[in-house]
Amino acid sequence: MYYFIYMRLFDFYITLIIFVKIIFIILAIARMYTRHKEPNNKKKINNLEFWKKRIEFIFVVLMSILLIYLFSPRANRLNMIDTETKLLLYLFGFILLLTANWNQFFEGSKIKIFKNIDNILGSQSLK
Repeated sequence: MYYFIYMRLFDFYITLIIFVKIIFIILAIARMYTRHKEPNNKKKINNLEFWKKRIEFIFVVLMSILLIYLFSPRANRLNMIDTETKLLLYLFGFILLLTANWNQFFEGSKIKIFKNIDNILGSQSLK
């Protein structure tokens, strides 16, 4: 009985994360559409950007809690990683890579290959 309730809560949590990500995608598309169709409407664009960043933060927090929960050393919960959870973790990795501050990494690098990449791409392309 407890296991059933426990799994229902876990499924609800995964659904919540997916719902938050869908809201983020909708806000990102709405922001791009508004920037393209109404470039002078700065108030609407800034409002969409504000909410997109907040939703992205909520997503990162929810995914971090999920990672802590699933990979806690005190309990073996690897059997709880189903298809939806795998997909979320996979996408979370891409999101972290895409939203990383790459400009900061390349800008202060002492390694020659990274300096060359920075010179080829130019500092402005990474901002």
